[in-house]
Formats: sequence, structure tokens, C-alpha cells
Amino acid sequence: MNYKQTLDWLFSQLPMFHRVGKAAYKADLENTLKLDEYFEHPHRKFKSIHVAGTNGKGSVSHMLAAILRQAGYKVGLYTSPHLRDFRERIKVNGEMISENEVVNFVEKHHSFFEKIQPSFFEMTVALAFDYFARQQIDIAVVEVGMGGRLDSTNIITPLLSVITNIGLDHTDFLGKTIAEIAGEKAGIIKPDIPVVIGEWNEESAKVFEEKARKKNAPIVFADKQLNATSTSNQTGRQCFDIAFPPSFSFQTKNYRIDMNGSYQRKNLLTVLAAADILVKNRSVRISENNLSEGLANAAKTTGLMGRWQIVSNKPTIILDTGHNAHGFEQSMQQLEQQPREKLYFIIGVMSDKDLRSILPLMPKDAYYIYTKADLPRAMNADLLAEKCSAYGLHGEAVTPVSLAFEKAKSMAAENGIIFIGGSTFVVAEVV
Repeated sequence: MNYKQTLDWLFSQLPMFHRVGKAAYKADLENTLKLDEYFEHPHRKFKSIHVAGTNGKGSVSHMLAAILRQAGYKVGLYTSPHLRDFRERIKVNGEMISENEVVNFVEKHHSFFEKIQPSFFEMTVALAFDYFARQQIDIAVVEVGMGGRLDSTNIITPLLSVITNIGLDHTDFLGKTIAEIAGEKAGIIKPDIPVVIGEWNEESAKVFEEKARKKNAPIVFADKQLNATSTSNQTGRQCFDIAFPPSFSFQTKNYRIDMNGSYQRKNLLTVLAAADILVKNRSVRISENNLSEGLANAAKTTGLMGRWQIVSNKPTIILDTGHNAHGFEQSMQQLEQQPREKLYFIIGVMSDKDLRSILPLMPKDAYYIYTKADLPRAMNADLLAEKCSAYGLHGEAVTPVSLAFEKAKSMAAENGIIFIGGSTFVVAEVV
């Protein structure tokens, strides 16, 4: 098989959550453990950091990987989903796994996959860990796919566990309340392994503190330790002044990050708290300069895309993969602050999305172009338009996504804004 044929096989033969939804979800680690044994426990051959959370875990993972690479380590980065290319999920020192590696992996182990029928995600995690081990990396930053307790990545014993925040997302799988979802994500907390929680929330904090106590895991809340004040935006980088406690490992007051989006302030605090623990525990060596330079060039170093990504200025075109109420609220607040002549909003969602939680957050003065990502699980554009109309949002349905994008560009003046979001997979067809 060539690379395209290999991907076609992966996507068509193996269940995958973002294509078919709940049918792809497996509420156990049986296949993951079988794969781990078959590949001779590759995750034991490198150090790791485990990152979970409702929003921000991708940005936090990329920031940590950039800092560690700046510190001289050979760094593996596992994230999901991808935007342009499946290989974005698996990188070493910012370089995607090669097409040949993917093809050879599937061809070599095809018979075993046919025998145990792993999910797309289970097999992809196995590929990542096997590749990292063979590449002899020093450390991997591993992003949880969904939840934590039953996620395929949760066989690792990391140097540090990180949980960015908790919001209502994937409620069909993880629970209907903040406490229930926190319980699932707390599943990555391991005995005696420190854990950083990015954002304190009364309901979730109780869950995390109780789980950490039972596991004898030291726990810190980043936003209780640190405070960040936005100062300016220079040459495409956001700037923040940080207030550190005297005992903190780092005391540089000002940091620049090459990631847009005001929500990155919270992610920055999470990363700084994580770096502090790693240094204090002598797990890794990170200097003040490693930290500053890694953050200043994190997106460039790791290839992060789709987080308040501005791809044009006349008109301003913004791509953002936020797709739940917790993430949408922050994005919409920032969007309201953008000076504009007219706002055009290209939106598509998955059919199982709880629109009641996000539609009240949407700007009423925008012209909406409803569309549908090229996935069976995506909501029909006409149905989306009907549901949005009930919330006072107006526009038209245009499919496919590429045509919706062309429509918006034809309508927007130089001083207008085109915002593209609602689903990672809508952004993926534009980026």
C-alpha cells in the first residue's frame, strides 16, 4: 500500500470517534493493553508528560514540547486530532512522522490489527509510542484524546500529569456534570506523580484534591500560584507580565508567546507551573532562557495551527478550533473586541453537539454561513441554519466548506472579519 491507501484503510476499516461518534468509543483499555504487550511496552523506554483537559491541552502540550526542545532534549509530541495531515499527530522535534513509517507500521502489523480489531485511536497511540521508542527520544509530551481514565494514552507513568481545565464536553461519554467529567479526567493522576491543574473550579477542585490525596500525588493549581497580566502584542507575539511567588523556579517577569488568542494566558500559567515542578523534581533541566525562547517560538517550533490563527488581514480571517461552550465563550469575548466593519461567521458542527450551550454566545450582528464538514458525523447545514435561526442568528447554508469560504471572501470588505469555527474539522478544510 502507498500512504494514501494506508490512510484510506485506517479511516474506513477502523472505528474513529470523530467520523462516526459514539460507536467508536470503547469503555476499557483491553485492546490498548494487548497492543502495548505486542509492541513490548514501548512507552517504558522514554520519559513522558501527560496532558488532559477540556480545552487548552493541545496548546499546553505544544508549549511544553517547545520548551523541552529548546532545553536540548529530543522530544516526542503526540496530539489529536490533526488538521491537514494524519502525521501531525506524531512528531519528533517538530518533524512529523514520515509517510513511509506510517505505511510500514500498518503493513508489518496488519494481521495483528485484523485479529484484535483496535479502534483508530488505539492503533494510532500504539504507532506513536512505538515510533518514539525506535527514535530513542528523551521525553514525550502526550495529549489525552478524550477523558483520561479510559483513554488509550493512560498506560503511561509520566513525570508529571497536567489537567488544564474542566468544561461540559463529550457529555455522552464522560458525564453530565463538571464533577463527573473531572472524575474521568482525574483518571490520569498516578500514585506519587505530581499533578498540575490549570484552572481552579470549586466543583472540580474537590474531585482532583480527593483523587490526589488517595494517590499520594502532590497537587498544585496554576491560577492559584500565578497571575498573568497582558501587556502588549509585539511582532505577532502576545506579551504577559507574570507575578511569581518567591519559591518559584523561574523569576523572569515578562514572557512572549507566538500564539494568538487571549485564552492562551491561562495556558501559559499552566505551562509555567508544570515547568516549575519538573525543575524542582530534577526531572529535566530548563533554564530561564530555555523557557523564554521556547514560549516565544512554540507554534513555530511545533507546527501548531488553528488556535486563533490569523491567515489574512484584508479582510481579517481568523481560524479557531474551539468547539464547546467553555472554549467558545473565551473566543467570542475576544472576537467582540476586534474592530470591524462587518463580521462573517462560517460555522459547522458535529450532529451530537449541544447547540443550546454555544448558540447564546454567538454574536447577533454577524452574517452566518452555515456549512458541513466532510464527515458522516457532521450536522447538515440546512438543519444547523434552522436551529441557529431560533436564536436570532441569520445567514445562509453553503456546502461544502470550501464553497462557504469562497462565499464569505466574496462578501467581506477589506475591513471586515471572517471567523471560521464551530468544529476542528471545518477549520481543517480551510487551513
